[in-house]
Amino acid sequence: MSILHIPANPAMNGQARLTMNVVFSEATGTALSCAILSPWNETPEKPYPAIVFVQGSAWQFPDIGYEIPQLSRYARAGYVVMTVTHRNCLEGHPFPAFLEDVKTAVRFLRANAEKYHVDPERIAVWGTSSGGNTSMLVSMTGDDPRYNTGEYGGYSDAVRCAVQCFGPTDILTLFEYHFSGGNSDRTLANALAGERPYEEVAQEMSPYRIAEKGKNYPPILMIQGNADPVVPWDQAEMMYGKYQEVGADAQLICIDGAPHEGPFWSDAVHDQIMAFFKKNL
Repeated sequence: MSILHIPANPAMNGQARLTMNVVFSEATGTALSCAILSPWNETPEKPYPAIVFVQGSAWQFPDIGYEIPQLSRYARAGYVVMTVTHRNCLEGHPFPAFLEDVKTAVRFLRANAEKYHVDPERIAVWGTSSGGNTSMLVSMTGDDPRYNTGEYGGYSDAVRCAVQCFGPTDILTLFEYHFSGGNSDRTLANALAGERPYEEVAQEMSPYRIAEKGKNYPPILMIQGNADPVVPWDQAEMMYGKYQEVGADAQLICIDGAPHEGPFWSDAVHDQIMAFFKKNL
């Protein structure tokens, strides 16, 4: 019987490591942590591009472990991936708390770029469901002082590109859709609004309603299932039309028969996301 010889992998190519419970924000009185997946090479020849990922949670508290098995493929491919938490709107943190926190995460990554071997010029944001809404808002409001808590204030929260999967694009019509379907519970809408008028907050939270001509929005990839009962297909379709209207670089992919989460995901979907990041990061 012969002995099989396999060469060593000194560059740790195709390998990833996970660092849990990294605190990235404490300024708001709520300690927020993240998990960081990174290529398993402590001495890379050049810094890695990075992705800030926001798990959907209905703007409550994200389960950062939900997508770690899938996100690891991006770390193995040479990206640093930071999957983040944010404040919970149902615990007295209305809009724009979640947006402020994700922007803080972007600035944290830039402030710690050397530690995590990140290229500060190549940072993307990606989110699902409410996290998809957040990723659009982050990408469309780079360095907007309204959403800066002051943490890592010397660093930018602008991103190079964005991906959003089945995220709400027009909060007003989305909640009207659910209320008209017999759902009379307005707890979430009231929690997001806080003490401000709901219509005013919904307007500010809606990428569809804040998109403007002449703005230099980063490229965005939108992916949406056409059988989604939570965020209907027309939310993505109308946002794609709005991006075209204002001259943004946007791409929309329809997943036939896909609901919200679950069977939405496939290797084909991840291949499209990976290709987008390779092109834009």
